Amino acid sequence: MRSALLRRLSRAVLASSSPSISFTSSCYCRSYAVSAPLVEDEAQNQSLRGLGVSYGLNWALAARGVIIKDKSFHNLQKSELQKKGAITVEHLATVPLYVRGCTSGGGPEISNAQFGKILKQVTSHISSVSDVFVQDGVIGSSPKCDVKVRVISDNPSAMLSLSNILWETPSRAISHDSCPLTVYIASSISSSAMDFLRIGSQASNGFAAADVERSSLIICGKAFADATAVKNALAALAAPVIFAREGLPLSARLLVSGDSVILLFAPEDTIKKCAELFKSLVSVDTGVILSSHGTAPFFQTKDSAASNLLKKPSSVIFATADSTGVFPLISKLSPGQAAYHFLAGYQEGKFVPAYIKGPSPIDLLELAKALFLELIENEIPSFLINVSDSGEHITGKEYMELVESTFSGKLSDSKPNASDAKVANLKGRYKSFLSRKFHYLPEEFFF
Repeated sequence: MRSALLRRLSRAVLASSSPSISFTSSCYCRSYAVSAPLVEDEAQNQSLRGLGVSYGLNWALAARGVIIKDKSFHNLQKSELQKKGAITVEHLATVPLYVRGCTSGGGPEISNAQFGKILKQVTSHISSVSDVFVQDGVIGSSPKCDVKVRVISDNPSAMLSLSNILWETPSRAISHDSCPLTVYIASSISSSAMDFLRIGSQASNGFAAADVERSSLIICGKAFADATAVKNALAALAAPVIFAREGLPLSARLLVSGDSVILLFAPEDTIKKCAELFKSLVSVDTGVILSSHGTAPFFQTKDSAASNLLKKPSSVIFATADSTGVFPLISKLSPGQAAYHFLAGYQEGKFVPAYIKGPSPIDLLELAKALFLELIENEIPSFLINVSDSGEHITGKEYMELVESTFSGKLSDSKPNASDAKVANLKGRYKSFLSRKFHYLPEEFFF
């Protein structure tokens, strides 16, 4: 009786809550006429977790287009998810990722109308299943710069997978956040949603679609098992929120050596080839928040019991690959040079701006300026390591030795050591690429 009444009331809330988009502090947030978080918070004590009944939660879900048909389960522990039938699903790769609202990188785009239609199909599907699973988590753990995430799913196995990616957060944290992300997972939806995008065999295992403006991610089919695609989508959605909260969302990793924390920019290929380097990483995933509070990895690390908020970096290292001999194995960079090499992300003839391979909605030049100021204000030294020594990739042991050499403070400033012709040629390639990519560079940024 009460469940039927709740469903009728929820539909009334949904019908009366016309969604609108508001732009606040460079961050797109979804706003509604009904304050769902407030309703959820006030009704928190009514939650009957074991019975799958939480009136406040159901009202909050209704504002996001999901009407609970029977039961909703909120923030179940892994063991509880397993009792509900959750299993560890084999990892998938190359699941299509569609993104709306990114300025660089990533896969194909999706239109506003397309995303809206898929979102309607997915919320309708989740509303039709008996058991809906809701999990709250967080990207990063910097006190003021983290990003809260609510995951709504038709599948406990999908929740188990996402719980291995996101950091835990208190149950009421979503209610108090001004711009949380929402992830909708429809693992058992019919193929019509995939047919709508006309992506054919590429989406045989499902697909993911993200909309930065809506702060929303849709995951269909078994796409939740592609951790790389899910993390890329979450990182893209989280970046503008982090930046608006005065944190720097960086495509970097954290390296710990002794008592030192090092911010490392390096391509995936370098990480894979350097076993000793891999062992010293806090997390194998790219994604670090740099803020006034310290550094924090986006996603769960290799040691889930370790602290997820570390101190500010003692140094910043950029890995480049140059077999022409222009760059020495290691050289010290000024803040302006660091920003320049950060924007270029040079790797053996190719440029990867800001070292970002996935989609990004952030203005990379503004990000480089913010990093430049961070290096100056906190007097953080930065270094360039050339991983291609005469065409041969250096080993992990050699890499770590170079990292440790930065602690001595005796390294000289960056000076190319090849012939003038080679130096001029590489400088010209840098300048040509960056002038096409960015119409204006501050005069403080240089080779």
